[in-house]
Amino acid sequence: MSNAKQILAMLRSRAEGDDDLFFSIALQIAASEARQGHKTTAEEMRAEVDKARARRSRGASVAIPLGAPRGDLEGLLELKEPRFTLSDMVLAQPLLDNLGDMIRQQRKRDWLREHGRTPNRRVLFVGPPGSGKTMSAEALAGELKIPFYVIRLEGLITRYMGETAAKLRLVFDETARRRGVFLFDEFDAVGANRTASNDVAEMRRVLNSFLQFMEEGNSTDSLIICSTNHPSLLDRALLRRYDLVLEFEAPTADQIKRIITNNLKPMSSARLGWSKIVKAAEGLSQSEIVRATDDAVKTAILDERKSIATDDVLLRLNQRRDMREAFLDERRPD
Repeated sequence: MSNAKQILAMLRSRAEGDDDLFFSIALQIAASEARQGHKTTAEEMRAEVDKARARRSRGASVAIPLGAPRGDLEGLLELKEPRFTLSDMVLAQPLLDNLGDMIRQQRKRDWLREHGRTPNRRVLFVGPPGSGKTMSAEALAGELKIPFYVIRLEGLITRYMGETAAKLRLVFDETARRRGVFLFDEFDAVGANRTASNDVAEMRRVLNSFLQFMEEGNSTDSLIICSTNHPSLLDRALLRRYDLVLEFEAPTADQIKRIITNNLKPMSSARLGWSKIVKAAEGLSQSEIVRATDDAVKTAILDERKSIATDDVLLRLNQRRDMREAFLDERRPD
């Protein structure tokens, strides 16, 4: 028989309308029954879960459940509707393979749990700005059809002792209560090395709390994704808390072509000088290349043209490079 905690969790999930959690617990109970030799009961439970999921799928009017943060969470979490899936991403194949494996494990999470395993769900994204980290987190939510939450650091980090850790507790409680993708962007603000010379005792306590919360399991299997441009700043103790560390890099020549081609639509671009374009785009991030391409398309639309020329793209790529250099020059000390 199932234990009281499982029954209580099922009742809570039902009251909150969290069908995914309800079904997950039901399948855990089925697995327990099977291990005790009650195979007929276990098979009947799995069959009923499959039927209920099929009925819900046919009757669903929206693909992604809405779970707008309320109360104390309203200033900590920002709910965003996923706009992308993995097919929208232009990334290195090994990285795409890792993301695909995460999605597969999440989709088959009940199966893994029946065999005493849990899917990978704690992930660190590292790479330069604009390399696709945030978009990839959003794509994971889009693929899994679950809510995408961004943790708002300005609401999380305060100057009052103990308050930041308490807010962090609220965030992790929400990951256990509601299934979703939770993104800690610019994570080095929370996970910086505890031995850093400019560190303060309060942030050390916050990091210790984060390390503790990361060790906790939950039945929702929510994805917790931390993203940073500066992995060297992170505390070494974080490494063993993650199931995966995925590195994002500047796009290759082939990826540059694909990014630009994907974003030129609906303009015609049959005779572009790719060698010149790739050379101009080298060193720019995915985000910068997308924005340059978008600017070129806007100009063509306003000029009432139906095609894009090589010079249109080169102009915008060079503008982006000039913007980057101007920004870096401003930050250089005199």
